[in-house]
Amino acid sequence: MSDQTLDYFLSRSQITRKDAADIRWCHAVNSRRRLAEALTGPTHMMEADIIMRRLDPEEPIMAHPPDTDSDITLKEWLAEVKTHDKGIKLDFKSLEAVPPSMVLLKEVLAELRGPVWINADILSGPGGADRPVEPQAFLSAVRSLPTQTVLSLGWTTGWTPGSDSPGYSWDMVNAMEEICGTLQHPVSFPVRAALLAQSFSQIGWLLQQSERYTLTVWTHPNDKLTVEDLLPYRKAFEGSKIYYDVPDSIRTKLSTTSPDCLSAVNTNCKESD
Repeated sequence: MSDQTLDYFLSRSQITRKDAADIRWCHAVNSRRRLAEALTGPTHMMEADIIMRRLDPEEPIMAHPPDTDSDITLKEWLAEVKTHDKGIKLDFKSLEAVPPSMVLLKEVLAELRGPVWINADILSGPGGADRPVEPQAFLSAVRSLPTQTVLSLGWTTGWTPGSDSPGYSWDMVNAMEEICGTLQHPVSFPVRAALLAQSFSQIGWLLQQSERYTLTVWTHPNDKLTVEDLLPYRKAFEGSKIYYDVPDSIRTKLSTTSPDCLSAVNTNCKESD
């Protein structure tokens, strides 16, 4: 099944065209305050991190390492979300939180209005020092989710300003395609913006292997990023194929730049109507 995220927001007149650059993202919605802000703001998709609480009661909570506790559990978070029309992206940094989280998610799936994305870094990528989530165990835990659920499957990465990174290698994208090629769910590959300029051939090839595939371009606050780095992708692929989870100033510029812009390195290219 192909990704239905844009169709959902189009059907609710929250976007006016099938262009993933128009989707607004909100990160680290891991507290009651952040959740309240995101639910009442202009965001389309809310990203939140899930870990297991080590203290009694041991259960999935909304937090990003190194945090170990939170003022809201996953069960409470989902109860709030289901009364709104936002999309959600649940991010797992380790396998242990996945099975109990899937139990809680399945209990409310029928009541959730918006798109559901499940994210994990399942392979080692450029400069990646963190241990990836074991891919087959992760996929086994999420495989029974409805086929419209988007699996966001990526690589661990690292990047240092001023350093020369080789980007995503052919071995990396081939390994990802080998894992994802037989899946039934739509897959979005989260790719780090600072590594894309030197990875166009590899990432472009991966994106074209299935109609189920999209990209989600993301960036770290310390990364160096310009619009010019992303324009080759904007030019080469349909607007529906690449989400831009980047600073709003850059996302907006990309959103107003026609994907068939003739110059892939000119920020003054023709803007869309």
